[in-house]
Amino acid sequence: MMLTLKVKPRDSKSSTETLRKQGFVPAVLYGPKEDAASIAIDARNLESVWKEAGETTIVKLTGAGADKDSLIHDVQVHPVSGKVLHADFYILEKGKKVEIAVPLEFIGEAPAEKLGHILVKALHEIEIEVAPQELPHHLDVDLSGLVNVGDRITAEDIKLPSSATLKTNPEEIVASVTEFVEFKEEAIPTEAAPASEVSTEEAPPEGAASEAKSE
Repeated sequence: MMLTLKVKPRDSKSSTETLRKQGFVPAVLYGPKEDAASIAIDARNLESVWKEAGETTIVKLTGAGADKDSLIHDVQVHPVSGKVLHADFYILEKGKKVEIAVPLEFIGEAPAEKLGHILVKALHEIEIEVAPQELPHHLDVDLSGLVNVGDRITAEDIKLPSSATLKTNPEEIVASVTEFVEFKEEAIPTEAAPASEVSTEEAPPEGAASEAKSE
Protein backbone atom coordinates (compact mmCIF):
# COMPACT_ATOMS: atom_id res chain seq x y z
CA MET A 1 0.00 0.00 0.00
CA MET A 2 1.31 3.44 -0.93
CA LEU A 3 -0.29 6.78 -0.18
CA THR A 4 0.35 10.11 -1.89
CA LEU A 5 0.71 13.49 -0.24
CA LYS A 6 1.10 16.80 -2.05
CA VAL A 7 3.60 19.20 -0.49
CA LYS A 8 5.05 22.57 -1.37
CA PRO A 9 8.40 24.22 -0.64
CA ARG A 10 8.15 26.36 2.43
CA ASP A 11 8.68 30.09 2.12
CA SER A 12 11.44 31.00 4.55
CA LYS A 13 9.72 34.35 5.16
CA SER A 14 6.57 32.70 6.51
CA SER A 15 6.60 31.87 10.21
CA THR A 16 5.28 28.56 11.48
CA GLU A 17 2.41 30.42 13.15
CA THR A 18 1.43 32.06 9.86
CA LEU A 19 1.51 28.71 8.05
CA ARG A 20 -0.74 27.11 10.65
CA LYS A 21 -3.25 29.97 10.43
CA GLN A 22 -3.35 29.39 6.66
CA GLY A 23 -4.18 25.71 7.22
CA PHE A 24 -0.73 24.27 6.58
CA VAL A 25 1.65 22.22 8.71
CA PRO A 26 5.38 23.01 8.62
CA ALA A 27 7.46 19.91 7.93
CA VAL A 28 10.92 18.80 6.91
CA LEU A 29 12.17 16.03 4.62
CA TYR A 30 15.60 14.39 4.71
CA GLY A 31 17.37 11.12 3.96
CA PRO A 32 20.70 9.41 3.27
CA LYS A 33 20.80 10.83 -0.27
CA GLU A 34 18.51 13.80 0.31
CA ASP A 35 19.44 17.23 1.62
CA ALA A 36 17.15 18.45 4.36
CA ALA A 37 14.43 20.74 3.04
CA SER A 38 11.57 22.63 4.65
CA ILE A 39 8.11 22.03 3.22
CA ALA A 40 4.49 22.85 4.01
CA ILE A 41 1.53 20.45 3.79
CA ASP A 42 -2.22 20.97 3.92
CA ALA A 43 -3.15 20.12 7.51
CA ARG A 44 -6.27 18.09 6.69
CA ASN A 45 -4.52 16.03 4.05
CA LEU A 46 -1.59 15.32 6.35
CA GLU A 47 -3.78 14.25 9.27
CA SER A 48 -5.78 11.94 6.99
CA VAL A 49 -2.68 10.29 5.50
CA TRP A 50 -0.91 10.00 8.86
CA LYS A 51 -3.94 8.32 10.42
CA GLU A 52 -3.89 5.70 7.67
CA ALA A 53 -0.14 5.32 7.18
CA GLY A 54 1.31 5.63 10.65
CA GLU A 55 5.09 5.32 10.57
CA THR A 56 5.32 2.06 8.62
CA THR A 57 3.65 2.80 5.28
CA ILE A 58 5.35 4.45 2.32
CA VAL A 59 4.02 7.91 1.49
CA LYS A 60 4.88 9.37 -1.91
CA LEU A 61 5.58 13.10 -1.70
CA THR A 62 4.76 15.17 -4.78
CA GLY A 63 5.25 18.86 -5.49
CA ALA A 64 8.80 19.25 -4.16
CA GLY A 65 10.81 18.39 -7.27
CA ALA A 66 10.87 14.74 -8.27
CA ASP A 67 8.42 12.42 -6.49
CA LYS A 68 9.95 10.97 -3.33
CA ASP A 69 9.08 7.79 -1.43
CA SER A 70 9.11 8.53 2.28
CA LEU A 71 8.13 7.36 5.73
CA ILE A 72 6.51 9.63 8.28
CA HIS A 73 9.31 9.58 10.80
CA ASP A 74 8.08 11.86 13.56
CA VAL A 75 4.94 13.90 14.23
CA GLN A 76 4.44 16.56 16.88
CA VAL A 77 0.84 16.87 18.10
CA HIS A 78 -0.78 19.60 20.18
CA PRO A 79 -1.41 18.10 23.66
CA VAL A 80 -4.90 19.60 23.94
CA SER A 81 -6.38 19.95 20.45
CA GLY A 82 -4.64 16.89 18.97
CA LYS A 83 -3.78 18.85 15.81
CA VAL A 84 -0.53 18.09 13.99
CA LEU A 85 2.03 20.84 14.62
CA HIS A 86 5.06 19.50 12.72
CA ALA A 87 6.15 16.41 10.81
CA ASP A 88 9.40 14.80 9.65
CA PHE A 89 9.60 12.72 6.47
CA TYR A 90 12.44 10.23 5.94
CA ILE A 91 13.21 9.85 2.22
CA LEU A 92 13.95 6.26 1.28
CA GLU A 93 17.03 5.44 -0.75
CA LYS A 94 16.12 3.53 -3.90
CA GLY A 95 17.31 -0.07 -3.93
CA LYS A 96 18.13 -0.01 -0.21
CA LYS A 97 16.38 -1.82 2.60
CA VAL A 98 15.03 0.16 5.52
CA GLU A 99 15.38 -0.75 9.20
CA ILE A 100 12.20 -0.03 11.10
CA ALA A 101 10.16 -0.97 14.18
CA VAL A 102 6.89 -2.57 13.05
CA PRO A 103 3.86 -2.77 15.38
CA LEU A 104 2.53 -6.19 16.35
CA GLU A 105 -1.17 -7.00 16.07
CA PHE A 106 -2.40 -9.86 18.27
CA ILE A 107 -5.04 -12.02 16.61
CA GLY A 108 -6.98 -15.09 17.70
CA GLU A 109 -7.70 -16.25 21.23
CA ALA A 110 -5.35 -18.13 23.53
CA PRO A 111 -7.08 -21.33 24.83
CA ALA A 112 -4.99 -20.97 27.99
CA GLU A 113 -6.94 -17.83 28.91
CA LYS A 114 -10.21 -19.76 28.80
CA LEU A 115 -8.68 -22.19 31.30
CA GLY A 116 -8.07 -19.32 33.70
CA HIS A 117 -4.38 -18.79 33.07
CA ILE A 118 -2.70 -15.42 32.42
CA LEU A 119 -1.64 -14.25 28.96
CA VAL A 120 1.32 -11.86 29.06
CA LYS A 121 1.99 -9.68 26.01
CA ALA A 122 5.60 -8.63 26.45
CA LEU A 123 6.39 -6.97 23.10
CA HIS A 124 4.25 -4.70 20.96
CA GLU A 125 6.71 -4.11 18.13
CA ILE A 126 9.80 -5.72 16.61
CA GLU A 127 12.59 -4.34 14.47
CA ILE A 128 13.18 -5.65 10.97
CA GLU A 129 15.18 -4.69 7.91
CA VAL A 130 13.03 -4.93 4.79
CA ALA A 131 12.72 -3.80 1.18
CA PRO A 132 10.49 -0.68 1.02
CA GLN A 133 8.02 -2.33 -1.36
CA GLU A 134 7.38 -5.09 1.21
CA LEU A 135 7.24 -2.88 4.27
CA PRO A 136 4.30 -4.15 6.39
CA HIS A 137 1.87 -1.83 8.14
CA HIS A 138 1.88 -4.32 11.03
CA LEU A 139 2.78 -7.95 11.75
CA ASP A 140 0.24 -10.52 12.98
CA VAL A 141 0.84 -12.59 16.11
CA ASP A 142 -1.52 -15.60 16.31
CA LEU A 143 -2.37 -16.44 19.93
CA SER A 144 -4.39 -19.58 19.17
CA GLY A 145 -1.39 -21.86 19.78
CA LEU A 146 -0.99 -20.81 23.42
CA VAL A 147 -2.69 -23.70 25.21
CA ASN A 148 -0.71 -24.59 28.32
CA VAL A 149 1.24 -22.84 31.06
CA GLY A 150 4.74 -22.17 29.75
CA ASP A 151 3.71 -21.87 26.10
CA ARG A 152 5.28 -18.87 24.43
CA ILE A 153 5.76 -17.00 21.16
CA THR A 154 9.19 -15.53 20.44
CA ALA A 155 10.29 -12.95 17.89
CA GLU A 156 11.61 -15.63 15.54
CA ASP A 157 8.13 -17.24 15.42
CA ILE A 158 6.60 -14.20 13.70
CA LYS A 159 6.15 -14.51 9.95
CA LEU A 160 8.05 -11.80 8.06
CA PRO A 161 7.96 -10.60 4.44
CA SER A 162 10.31 -12.55 2.16
CA SER A 163 12.83 -9.70 1.94
CA ALA A 164 12.84 -9.01 5.70
CA THR A 165 15.56 -9.79 8.23
CA LEU A 166 14.75 -9.87 11.94
CA LYS A 167 16.84 -7.35 13.93
CA THR A 168 15.21 -7.96 17.32
CA ASN A 169 16.74 -10.78 19.39
CA PRO A 170 15.11 -13.95 17.96
CA GLU A 171 14.65 -15.39 21.47
CA GLU A 172 12.87 -12.30 22.77
CA ILE A 173 9.49 -13.35 24.22
CA VAL A 174 6.53 -11.70 22.50
CA ALA A 175 3.71 -13.45 24.40
CA SER A 176 3.58 -16.20 27.01
CA VAL A 177 1.27 -18.03 29.40
CA THR A 178 1.75 -18.06 33.17
CA GLU A 179 -0.27 -19.87 35.82
CA PHE A 180 -2.89 -17.97 37.74
CA VAL A 181 -2.22 -18.26 41.46
CA GLU A 182 -4.72 -16.91 43.96
CA PHE A 183 -3.18 -15.54 47.12
CA LYS A 184 -5.28 -15.63 50.28
CA GLU A 185 -4.56 -13.20 53.09
CA GLU A 186 -4.25 -14.88 56.48
CA ALA A 187 -6.04 -13.23 59.36
CA ILE A 188 -3.55 -11.98 61.96
CA PRO A 189 -4.86 -12.70 65.52
CA THR A 190 -4.90 -9.73 67.86
CA GLU A 191 -3.22 -10.27 71.24
CA ALA A 192 -5.36 -9.42 74.25
CA ALA A 193 -3.69 -7.44 77.01
CA PRO A 194 -2.93 -9.47 80.20
CA ALA A 195 -5.62 -9.19 82.82
CA SER A 196 -3.12 -7.79 85.32
CA GLU A 197 -2.47 -4.85 83.07
CA VAL A 198 -6.13 -3.97 82.69
CA SER A 199 -7.36 -1.58 85.41
CA THR A 200 -10.99 -1.85 86.43
CA GLU A 201 -10.80 1.06 88.84
CA GLU A 202 -12.14 4.37 87.74
CA ALA A 203 -10.01 7.45 88.38
CA PRO A 204 -11.46 9.64 91.13
CA PRO A 205 -13.14 12.79 89.95
CA GLU A 206 -10.97 15.87 89.87
CA GLY A 207 -10.69 17.45 93.33
CA ALA A 208 -11.89 14.37 95.21
CA ALA A 209 -8.48 13.63 96.67
CA SER A 210 -8.08 17.12 98.14
CA GLU A 211 -11.56 16.94 99.68
CA ALA A 212 -10.66 13.63 101.37
CA LYS A 213 -7.55 15.15 102.96
CA SER A 214 -9.40 18.10 104.33
CA GLU A 215 -11.84 15.78 106.13
